[in-house]
Amino acid sequence: MTRSLKKGPWVDDHLMKKIDAMNQSRERKVVKTWSRRSTITPEMVGHTLAVYNGRKFIPVYITENMVGHKLGEFSPTRQFKGHSSKVEKVAKVAGAPGGPGAPGGPSGGGGAGAGAGAGAGAGAPAGKQG
Repeated sequence: MTRSLKKGPWVDDHLMKKIDAMNQSRERKVVKTWSRRSTITPEMVGHTLAVYNGRKFIPVYITENMVGHKLGEFSPTRQFKGHSSKVEKVAKVAGAPGGPGAPGGPSGGGGAGAGAGAGAGAGAPAGKQG
């Protein structure tokens, strides 16, 4: 559920104090933060925040397009390793020369005629089978 508009965006006080201090002194340095829940405000644009993802700090350069989003959106906590290895095995077999899906293999050509209409018969249209 989103936050009420009358309450305004949520930003941790300690983070906002650091950003305001850097804006006052016109300083640009990387600020480490654990506050993934804080909303990005226009005052943060141009700064680099190192957002903690549970394992390490991910540097995030704040741009105008990020205003209104949460800091945690730009520091992923999970790394996608891929799906099961069965997909890779099937792809290897299908791409191997002389395999079941290869052209000129045991499937009968595998060219243009081996698509969705291959089971309909030689001269019959796809909808009218004998």
